[in-house]
This record gives sequence, structure tokens and C-alpha cells, in this order.
Amino acid sequence: MKLTWDTEAVEKVDSQRLLAQYRELATQPGARHFDADMTPLASAPHVLEAEFVFPYLAHAPMEPLNCTVALTSAGATLWVGTQMPGLDGAAAARVLGLKPEQVEVRVQQAGGGFGRRAVASSDYVVEACAVARAARQAGLEGPVRTVWSREDDIRGGYYRPMHVHRARIGFDDRGRVLAWDHVIVGQSITAGTIFEQGMIKNGVDQTAVEGMREPYPLPMRLTVHHPKVNVPVLWWRSVGSTHTAFVMETLIDEIARTTGQDPVAYRMAMFGDRHPRHRAALQLAVDRSGYGRRALPAGRAWGVAVHESFDSVVAYVVEASVKDGQPVLHKVTAGVHCNLVINPRTVEAQVQGAALMGLGLCLPGAAITLKDGQVEQSNFGDYRVARITEMPEIEVHTVPSMEPPTGMGEPGLPPLAPAFANALARLTGKPMRRMPFDLG
Repeated sequence: MKLTWDTEAVEKVDSQRLLAQYRELATQPGARHFDADMTPLASAPHVLEAEFVFPYLAHAPMEPLNCTVALTSAGATLWVGTQMPGLDGAAAARVLGLKPEQVEVRVQQAGGGFGRRAVASSDYVVEACAVARAARQAGLEGPVRTVWSREDDIRGGYYRPMHVHRARIGFDDRGRVLAWDHVIVGQSITAGTIFEQGMIKNGVDQTAVEGMREPYPLPMRLTVHHPKVNVPVLWWRSVGSTHTAFVMETLIDEIARTTGQDPVAYRMAMFGDRHPRHRAALQLAVDRSGYGRRALPAGRAWGVAVHESFDSVVAYVVEASVKDGQPVLHKVTAGVHCNLVINPRTVEAQVQGAALMGLGLCLPGAAITLKDGQVEQSNFGDYRVARITEMPEIEVHTVPSMEPPTGMGEPGLPPLAPAFANALARLTGKPMRRMPFDLG
């Protein structure tokens, strides 16, 4: 079929215009999440001002969205890789005119989901059921499998929202933060979903601010804008920490560099005795990497970052360089505190996969952009993901613990990009403020 779409009444989003709007919003205070006295900014010995830009991101799993539906006189059976089988089963029942108990969902292992197979609209399941129902009405018997093309998968959002952060930080010669004024601009991913009531508080989507301030004892004023934009958005592996970890860990590192302090020692001092899990994870990564004891080859630099998400702490110590104007990640050493480790190989696999996905965020071309209301990318030729040739050497070490296990599917992603960025900043003297990285 050749389709003609009438888009006259639709808001046609343009990435460049949207960025200008976000930048303007970032100069204004929004809904308040944290509050603190900002008067010390006026007299602080050092003032750091920074703007960060994060693009829309596609989930881009290796297996495109798909669902197989078999209709019988008794009901329906679905074979689908889903992260929300109950929700998708209920959606299938509505589309097919069945009772929920008449729908059997056989959950398959998915070739990647990262949140895209946990969408409140159940879009790809609803579509597959509509196709199966139409096929049956046309006299076709047997299961019907609906598979999205790669182009549909990339262009058929939902996306990780675009964000702009603006920070103004006052600190003294010892690196003691006196005041941190911070604004975040980005769409809410829970507005209009079943999670809105529990996740949006005082006008702030809690997923957008997770990872801000903690674990550091900072006097922060944090305000948030959630503009309404005609782009469908969704959680993406590690959710809000995809951008908040980068902002926090690169700025903490920049304060340490500005005041002539070792970034590991600076973090350890800020942890104090309040965050033993962060301290243990970072110390393990430092010890196993040889940081501070081993000389690096010429042209390489260390980078460090640590972040908690989903109740687990992951610290990275990385080795990076710049080759022909492009960032290169050579080695990653991970220190992981996820309490009791049930299966060490699973932890290792999750961290390896998350680190590679985190690396992909940094590489040129890792962005979804829109022009005249249309997504410009369509396949892996113009939407960059990290490839096996870019995979660094990686070691994963876990902190012994007998406490109840915590999450491991997502925590390995957030600290990779800031650790990489911190190494590049030491090499180039230029802090990374945009994703993907721009070394120009």
C-alpha cells in the first residue's frame, strides 16, 4: 500500500527549534523538587556554569518488535517477548472482544527490550491482534505473525526524551560546594500513563530527577519543566539515570579538577561514612584497575564515575584515548555492589551489556532527530549503536555481601558515559556537555 497522511492538524516537531525552546525554559525556574539557599553563589570563590544537551534515543533492540497471534473459537494465544504480559494480555482482550481469561500470553525471550516492550499503550501487541482478527475475517486460518521492519522500529517511537540541564555551582578552593542551582527540561514519561498518579509529585516526574544530588551532601535547588511535545516518549534502560548520572558525575569531576584534587579522593571525602556501598564499589574498581599505581600508555587517561540506580551501585574506572579526532574506550574495570550475588556470571553479563549500550550513547550518530515532524533516522546506517569492534576490554568485580540482592538489569549503564567523558576531559581539557560526544 502507498499511504498518504494528512498532517495539517499535527504539531510538526523540529529538533533545532525544540532545543531553542528548551534552552529558553532552562533559564527560568520550574516546579521545585529540591530547595536550598542560593545566596552563597554571589560570593563563591569559584562559579561553574554548564549546559547539557541529551537527544531523543531509540531503544533499537536487535530483534524488531513482533507478536504472533493464534485465534480459536475459545479465545486467543499470543507468543510475544513482553516486559508487561498482564498489561499486553488485557490490551489483546479488548482488541479481540474477549474476556482477559480467554487470552493466553506465552512470554518469549526477547532479543532486547530495554523498556520498549513495556509500553502502556501495548501498541505492537494491539496492532498484531488487529491484523490477526482481520486475517481471520478474511478466511485465513492459523497463527499470524506481525513483525516490524527495522525502519518502523526506529521511526515508530517511543523514545527516551530529549533533555536540557542547566547548572550554576558555587564552590570554594577546597571543592566544598556552597550552592548548586539546577534546572532540568524534558518531557514526562509517566504523564498520561497508569503510573502518573504515583510518579508525578508537585508537578515533577520522579523518574526525571532520579540520581540527582545523591550520594553527595550538596545544597541544591532543583527545578523541573515538563513541556508537552508531540513526540511519544518512554522509559529507556536505566530511565532517568541515563542523563542525571552523566550530569552529576562529570560536574563532580570538573570541581575536583578545578581545585586540583584527585577525583577518587574527592568522591571518597564527600561520601564520608554515609555511603559505604558507594565507597566499597569505587574502591574495588580502583584497586582492580591499578588506578594511581599503574602508568598508562602515552595518549591515554583515566576516567572515573560511580552511580546508584535500582538499589545497586556501579563504579567504573576506564582508560580512554582520542584517535583521529574520535573517542576510543580501551578498558573498563567495574566495581559492583548489588548485595548478595546469586549468579556471578549473570551480573557480569548484565554489566558487560549495559556498558556497551552506555558506550553507544557516546558515539557520533547516536541520536534521534526530527525535522518537519518526521524522524530523520531509519536504520543502523544512520542511527549509531556500539558494535563489537568498539567493545573495550572489561572486567567486572563484585563486593561481597549477605544483604538481600538488588537490581542488575539497568545499573551498569549510567556511569559508563560519564567515566568515559571524564577521561576525555583530562585528555583534551574540554568537558563533555553534549551526547553524543562532540570533540570538535
